[in-house]
Amino acid sequence: MLEKTLLKIALDLSLSLPKKAHYQRLMLAVNEVMPCDAVALLVLQDDYLVPVAVDGLSPEVLGMRFSPEEHPRLKAILSSRKPIRFDADSSYPDPYDGLLSIDPKRVLDVHDCMGCCLYVEENLVGVLTLDALQVGAFSNVDDITVATLAALAAATIRNANCIAVLEKRNEKALCLTNELVKDAHKAKGDDFVGESPKMLELKNEIKVVANSELSVLITGETGVGKEVVARTVHAQSRRSEEAIVQINCAALSENIAESELFGHVKGSFTGANKDRMGKFELANHGTLFLDEIGELSLNLQAKLLRAIQEGEIQRVGADKNFYVDVRIIAATNRDLSKEVAQGRFREDLYHRLSVFPLNVPSLRERIDDIPQLSGFILNNIKGKIGTNNVRVSKTAMHQLMQYDWPGNVRELQHVLMRAALRAAASAEGKVAVIELKHLGSDFVADIAVESGSITPVISTDNKSFNEILSDFQRQLITQAMEDNDHVWAKAARQLQLDRGNLYRQAKRLGLT
Repeated sequence: MLEKTLLKIALDLSLSLPKKAHYQRLMLAVNEVMPCDAVALLVLQDDYLVPVAVDGLSPEVLGMRFSPEEHPRLKAILSSRKPIRFDADSSYPDPYDGLLSIDPKRVLDVHDCMGCCLYVEENLVGVLTLDALQVGAFSNVDDITVATLAALAAATIRNANCIAVLEKRNEKALCLTNELVKDAHKAKGDDFVGESPKMLELKNEIKVVANSELSVLITGETGVGKEVVARTVHAQSRRSEEAIVQINCAALSENIAESELFGHVKGSFTGANKDRMGKFELANHGTLFLDEIGELSLNLQAKLLRAIQEGEIQRVGADKNFYVDVRIIAATNRDLSKEVAQGRFREDLYHRLSVFPLNVPSLRERIDDIPQLSGFILNNIKGKIGTNNVRVSKTAMHQLMQYDWPGNVRELQHVLMRAALRAAASAEGKVAVIELKHLGSDFVADIAVESGSITPVISTDNKSFNEILSDFQRQLITQAMEDNDHVWAKAARQLQLDRGNLYRQAKRLGLT
């Protein structure tokens, strides 16, 4: 019987079970081979012995903590590497008096009791205690049997802890993988493009702050690329090998925001069917990017402030706090100083976030970057539109640079995507060229040339009709050639002329 039970305990060590299941199976196995009425497994935590599994004792024992200094029997067990037996007439009170599940009112004043400390690689991890109501119940139990059970109990503790650690790491890894996959999809095609004076100034500021641990507040209009700036700061920081975890504060509803930020434990609210990490925990040792921070409610701002100040968070429904090490980057399109003045944003949180502010210029402040941005955007979308090469004609580029871009880089990206698709649909060669007509009616700019038509500006002062007509034809052909990269066949199609006829007209006008 003993050999079979010991084998069963040993085989259980190879099973990937939850902690409680491992411990409870151990309790049942011990009760099968030992003549005891109560058995308890206690783990040493911060100088206290904490019960993690019991059999024959009241469930309330699992909520207790025992100080060895207050319980002489437990202190005696901890002081010996060998099993300790207590005589029936021992003067040491039993720590479980009044806690028997079979007779709660009974005081264990006359009974057999023994215990053994548990070691894992010379580290004391806990104790195993056994109680029997019958005096002399353990007389025929040798120390080797108890020591063997203790060794298996210690191995069970180690195995359960290892599994718990691996499960926690696996949970974090899976969550991080999901975050990184989503981020990879979102970040594809993004980069920090631009060489205008304002962008060079911003790049220099990023270089200054990136390698520090200071909180960064990124401001700017919608669509300027605040997320790209945040990722650039992280990429240039000492935390670049760790994850940058993003949360859109504008998308957080009041009832789930705390769980999203700090996580929750199973059963803490309806629908919480398992433990879940929050974004702070996922970003531990990395960077947490709080996008649209200005949209958070005042209630959540207070909770966020505590987490940032103390580095201390608590999962919803949990009874303990733990510390995280995160670098905070926040972004908003609001003027938070005005929000503070109007009572919509906490002043202490504002100062905590804006240790080093970065303002991202609007696209109209860096018009000279449009050609470079356009090339970058088109290079990244060419595969999606079925062509390997897309470019913008000089006339179309000129008009792109005349627009004030209220939607900033995001609007430029969308305009170019639509225009590239239209250009690719009508392209006959390998290169799709975006013309004015491809920009579409939804692109509203102050342009002198309307989509699909050319209106040259000519002077009529002191000129004959034939001279005015020749000037008009000259400008018309010149414009068509520029729009089509000086390809005669394309210019002829635009002007609805035969290619040879167009060439002869150009030669007559002195354009060849």
